[in-house]
Order: sequence, then structure tokens, then C-alpha cells
Amino acid sequence: MSAISRHDPFAAIKQRNYRLFATGWMPASMGLQMQATALGWELYARTGDPLSLGFMGLARALPVIALSLPAGRIVDLVNRRNALVATQIAFALASVLLALGSFAWEHDYLGEGGHGIWLMYALIACTSFARVFNGPSRSSLLPQIIEGGPTAPAFHNALTWNSGVFQAAAIIGPMLAGGIIAITKVAWPVYAFSACASTGFAFTASFIHPHIDARDKSESAKTIWELVRPKVLLPGMLEGIRHMHRERAVFGAIALDLFAVILGGATALMPVYAADILHVGPVGLGALKSAPFVGALVMAVILALRGPFKKAGPTLLWSVAGFGVCTIVFGVSRNIVLSLLALATLGAFDNVSVVVRSVLVSVRTPDRLRGRVAAVNTVFIESSNELGGFESTAVAKLVGSVGSVVIGGVGTILVVIGMCFWIPELRRLGKLDQQAVEPVNPPQPLDIAAPVA
Repeated sequence: MSAISRHDPFAAIKQRNYRLFATGWMPASMGLQMQATALGWELYARTGDPLSLGFMGLARALPVIALSLPAGRIVDLVNRRNALVATQIAFALASVLLALGSFAWEHDYLGEGGHGIWLMYALIACTSFARVFNGPSRSSLLPQIIEGGPTAPAFHNALTWNSGVFQAAAIIGPMLAGGIIAITKVAWPVYAFSACASTGFAFTASFIHPHIDARDKSESAKTIWELVRPKVLLPGMLEGIRHMHRERAVFGAIALDLFAVILGGATALMPVYAADILHVGPVGLGALKSAPFVGALVMAVILALRGPFKKAGPTLLWSVAGFGVCTIVFGVSRNIVLSLLALATLGAFDNVSVVVRSVLVSVRTPDRLRGRVAAVNTVFIESSNELGGFESTAVAKLVGSVGSVVIGGVGTILVVIGMCFWIPELRRLGKLDQQAVEPVNPPQPLDIAAPVA
């Protein structure tokens, strides 16, 4: 019997824990995609300045860069399901504040001057404080809720369907946000929807029962002070970085995504393309934002049906190179159909990269380090999107939006070529079933019950 015939494409969906996870995550993810689309449209519509979109990206990225490492350490010390529930509640509260701030800005309750834009930047930063814990808690919980753990076939299948769930949410979210804005002419109802969706994820996640508790009991904290005092946080914060340095293929995959997204961040300029280049309005912006995820969803279904990769490294490199080529095509296009096709193909290539990287990181990370490694991954992935947006808008100020996108696509291809020589382990990467190897003398657990020196 062939490997494909033995592969069960619905292995993860048959498990109750994963159904609860995916059922809550899809609308929550959709709400966040709606929120990002509405913020981009609102800020550009009110300011007319592409750089305002770059500053929005900085407001989202800086808290993640500053706090992800301690957040990952905290996630490794607490119950990860509870951390996920708390994160979703924080998202809901931040979205409520965004809705109130947008409503006040719309009705000129904030007075003259730039008070409105700076209030929105501050509220976007508040949302990012929840994002700091979102990636580590969600990704580190998943191996605990799948029967058999990260080496089971169902886990690879869960990551593939995870990608599909996210893509479906990302298709629906921007289009729904664009429709709401086109009808109501305001953005605050979109933020209110996001608050409700995050609350729903908190509810479904509370019913998940992990099969294992990955915390090291000698490191588990009993009070908030034990979580945040330097003696607890600092010694373990850098373990995730040290582990990734040992796992060169993991480091290469994440670094490849970092540089490719920073250089190829065309999505930040989509409001400019929708308003001034393609002239398609907020509904067209929703379609542009959704197009990459349409391609990614199709690719997710294909990957779920075909089973694991046999030559993961070359597949990853070629997919990122394809991402760069599609970015160039989108940059020079003046036809909405061609632009949508370029973005859909770009999304398909990107989804291959996401699946390879997600499986690689999960399989080659010990349970006790999952939160910290996920935090490092969050710094790379989350900040790269936002820093890429700032880079794209800053370059657009100098050479125009089209020039910025084309330069980014060319830079992405050059990054792929450089990675082939800088980290050869990446291009030689085959199957993704090799587990992480702990160092001979691993760091000793910290006794947090000991008195502070």
C-alpha cells in the first residue's frame, strides 16, 4: 500500500480537542483579519498618507519585539490552555477599545489636530500586547491536544488543516470588512465584531482537555510574582534562541521567512493600490486582501490530501522564490484580474512555506521549550509582517508604491539565493520527522520556590 493511500486527510478533524480549537479559532482569526483590513482603510482614508500604514505596522510590531521572549517564558510556566483563553479575552477588550476610539474619531469627539490618529496608534499597540501571548500560547498548546503528540501523523495533518482554517478565515474576513465599511461608511462595527469573535474562541478553548501537561513541575509558578520576577524569567528566556541556533534548519526556515516578508511586504500598500492605482474602493480592497488566502486555502487542501513532504528544504526555497516572482507581477499590474491572480498564486506559494516551517519548528522543539521557541518565532513572523509594511511604505515615499513592491519582490528572490549558501542545511532538508535532540548537559530547572537573593 502506498504512503498516500495510508494517509488519512481527516485525522485531526476526527479529534474532539482539535474541533474545539479550530471552531473557535476560525471566527477569531477572521475577526482579526477584518480588524487589520478596517484599520488600514480607516487610517489611509483619513490621512491620505501611505506612511500612516507604516506607523500602524510599527505600533503592532514594537510590543511584540519587546515582550515576546518573556511572554514565551511565561507560557512555558503556566497552563497553556488558560493562557490561550486569557489571550482571547485580552483581544476582545482591546477590540472594544478600538471600536470606541474609532467611533469617537468619526464623530470628532477628540478635538482638532492629530489626536485621533495617535489614539488609534496607541490602541493598536494595546492590541499587540495580546498578540504577544497569542502565538506562543496557541502554537505550544496544539501538540498537547493532539493524540500522539507532535510526531503523530495526526499532528502534521492538524497543522495542515490549521493553515486551511486560517486561510478560510482570511478570505472571508477582509471581504466582510470591506462590505461592512462600504455599507456603513465607518470602521467601528468591524472592531466590535472582532471583539465578539475573540470572546467565542475563549469560550470554546475553555473546553479543551490537553492529553499532556508539558510544564516542568519544578518550574511551574504559583503566583503572578513568581511569573514576572527577574529570577524566574531571565535565566530561561534565551533558551529558545539557543535551541534555534543548534537547530540550523529551523533557524534557516524562520530567517528565510523574516527577510522575505520584510522585503516582499506588498500587503501594507494594498489600501494605496485599491484607492489610487486599481481604483476599486473598499470592496476591492477586501478582495485584494482575501486573494492571497484563496490561493493558500487551495494549496492547504492539496497539502492535506497529499501527505508529508519528502524534500522539504528545496520545496521551501522554491516556494519563497515563487512568492517573490508573484510580488513583482502584482507590483506592475494595472488590471484587477491579473492582480488578484498574482496575489492568489503568491498565497499558494506562501502556504507551502508556512506548513514546512510550522511542522519543522514543532517537531524539532522539546515540549519544555515550546512556548519560548514559539515566542522567538513570533518575533520573527509577527514583526517581519509589520516591519515589512513599514519598509514598503517608507520606500514608497521615495520611489512610489509600484517601485517599492517590485524592489521587494526582487529582494525576496535574492534572499533565497543567499540562504542556499549561508545555511546549506536548509537546501539539504528532507523529511520533517526528525525530532529535536537535547544538549548533553541541558540547563537545570530553576527552583522558583527559593527565596530571592
